[in-house]
Amino acid sequence: MATATNLPAAQTTGAVLTAAYMNDLRGAFRILQVVNAVTTTSVSTTSATYTDTTLSASIAPQSTSSKIIVAYSQNVYSNGSTTGADIQLVRNLPSANTVLQTNRDITYGTASGTLGQFTFLYVDSPNTTSAITYKTRFNRSNGVNTIFVQANTTNGESNIILMEVSA
Repeated sequence: MATATNLPAAQTTGAVLTAAYMNDLRGAFRILQVVNAVTTTSVSTTSATYTDTTLSASIAPQSTSSKIIVAYSQNVYSNGSTTGADIQLVRNLPSANTVLQTNRDITYGTASGTLGQFTFLYVDSPNTTSAITYKTRFNRSNGVNTIFVQANTTNGESNIILMEVSA
């Protein structure tokens, strides 16, 4: 596995680039590891209380200075018109759960059976080398119909990708 490196000191204009300086630059901002997870397990709710979607992945950063890029695509379906859902991205550490991002009313529509594959991106600075689990949760934010994730329809799949980037 690659090791995270610190950025080199500022380079002076007109100065010769040394081999040591170039080696320091090679280690900066590299993708150190990638984790991918997929779920097709259908979950539904009619509640305003957040429920796990079964979409999750774990990563153990190599350095406390690393950034984690979280890219996730959530399949959402409403079985009726004018019903909305909220999707949350949550970071789970052994000591605490933190809501990182909330995307509101993403399925609100006028057509019965609104379906969407919603894609989100988040950059996290967890400041740890402990294993971290990122997961999504959802609720019914408005309306009276049922909200489903990973619905048994065409492409009822949700995905999450975690990328550790050296900083």
